[in-house]
Amino acid sequence: MKLPPLEPLDVTREDLAALLERARQGPLNEADFCKLKALVDTLGYLTELVADKETTIRHLRQLLLPQFSTEKTRIVLGTNGSGAESVTAPPAASGPVEQREGEASAAVGRPGHGRNPASAYAGARKVRIQHPQLKHGDVCPECGRGKVYEQKDPVRLVRVVGQAPLQATVYELDHLRCGLCGQVFMAPEPDGVGTEKYDESAGAMIAQLKYGSGMPFNRLRDLEQRLGIPLPAATQWEIVEGVAMLIQPAVHELIRQAAQGSLFHNDDTSMRILKLKRPAGDERTGIFTSGIVSVIRLEGGWERHVALFFSGAKHAGENLALVLEQREREMGAAIQMSDALSRNVPELGPGVELLIANCLAHGRRQFIEIAGNFPEQCRYVLETLGKVYALDALVRERKLSPAERLSFHQKNSKPLMDGLVTWFRAQLDERKVEPNSSLGKAINYMLRHWPALTLFLEKEGAPLDNNIAERALKRAVLHRKNALFYRTLNGAEVGDLFMSLIHTCQLNGVNSFDYLVELQLHADQLTQNPADWMPWSYRDTLVRMQQT
Repeated sequence: MKLPPLEPLDVTREDLAALLERARQGPLNEADFCKLKALVDTLGYLTELVADKETTIRHLRQLLLPQFSTEKTRIVLGTNGSGAESVTAPPAASGPVEQREGEASAAVGRPGHGRNPASAYAGARKVRIQHPQLKHGDVCPECGRGKVYEQKDPVRLVRVVGQAPLQATVYELDHLRCGLCGQVFMAPEPDGVGTEKYDESAGAMIAQLKYGSGMPFNRLRDLEQRLGIPLPAATQWEIVEGVAMLIQPAVHELIRQAAQGSLFHNDDTSMRILKLKRPAGDERTGIFTSGIVSVIRLEGGWERHVALFFSGAKHAGENLALVLEQREREMGAAIQMSDALSRNVPELGPGVELLIANCLAHGRRQFIEIAGNFPEQCRYVLETLGKVYALDALVRERKLSPAERLSFHQKNSKPLMDGLVTWFRAQLDERKVEPNSSLGKAINYMLRHWPALTLFLEKEGAPLDNNIAERALKRAVLHRKNALFYRTLNGAEVGDLFMSLIHTCQLNGVNSFDYLVELQLHADQLTQNPADWMPWSYRDTLVRMQQT
């Protein structure tokens, strides 16, 4: 159960005693009523939290007495605490480039005006406006001697208009009837208007709003109703279900290509499916949406990202195992990044090998949660990890290759991590920390998973954390927050299909609306050659079709 935090109310025992006395004597004023109402709300809030078996004392403390709105080191420790000042910059991929001290922190968050340039409107319709009197090479009307030449970049004006998500056009066809023989003559339908009431763009837009932006069917129905276009919720479901059946080969091909990746991120979030039928003998009660992000390395240092979603009773590890069943056996060992939960690790079939990496951000969070109780110890840990993250940020800025990145981390980050693990062991061996305390448990967590937490120091391409999977799961969390649940497993599979395609398009910089429309328009070709209709290849396929 996810409940919003309550508004803080500062009421002392003396205030409560006086309030009860006033309540005994007569009617309450507005201020007293608000205090009493807040207390009643708090009691009901606590009752619901305690009834949830997943709520712990730590969760109650965080909900009722929130400490931090962010996990940034400078906020948690109350100081700068970034540790970036001692970071040495790596050389750029194209050659050595000098790096000023502290550039890592200066390069992030530079102030700007916040406005989007005209080039940011990639999906806008572009209209070219020519000068009404002049053209390239004409005599200048001002001086009469020179000539005017067309400039390379035109002046751009952006005009944004509002419209309904789904629009309708009513065609009124004239029809005439002979008064003698009764023959009826009807005007022909306009070109391009088929017999279907909802075209391909309608299904693509509903899927975008529902599974890409978390807008429930009922909310979209109400919005369209206010704009004069009836769109029942049941009709919306019929449309997206039909589209999902039509473009299903694209997701099957997406899974096949994802299985060939060199890096897999995976994680779970809870989900509700009201009418989920479990296999016989399965006594588990949890229902999840698993997010898997596969990173496929291409020639020239390029990367391709594939996002997959699976909802049901299976954990993230089980769903990743199903994906890896399609992995070609001659492929080398891949890296699997997740948090340290055992349910995220798949049971592999013969010929498939994974190198396990654990999320450093999860280990860091262990110290964030106890920073108030052990400020000095946590300061050392958080600032050391902050330096490692600053180094990785510089690597990304310089666009180093995986081999260059590994060499740089081994040179600069390994001494930091070696010092950190030595400090961890000293705290326990020298009995400076009680092993059963919260600090001792945080240290033991890091030591227990140290090889997996530091795989980025041993293997090319190993990431520091699992943040890309966490961000992908926000799409499922947004759907859960607004729509609350799936009714059936079929509904969940339709949602997974659209989320997989939409988020994969987002990760690869592709317009997901146009992509969904083209998949429907070329459903026959998609069935024959699904590899030609991936988000990164369908534009080239369209160009080839036009040329032939």
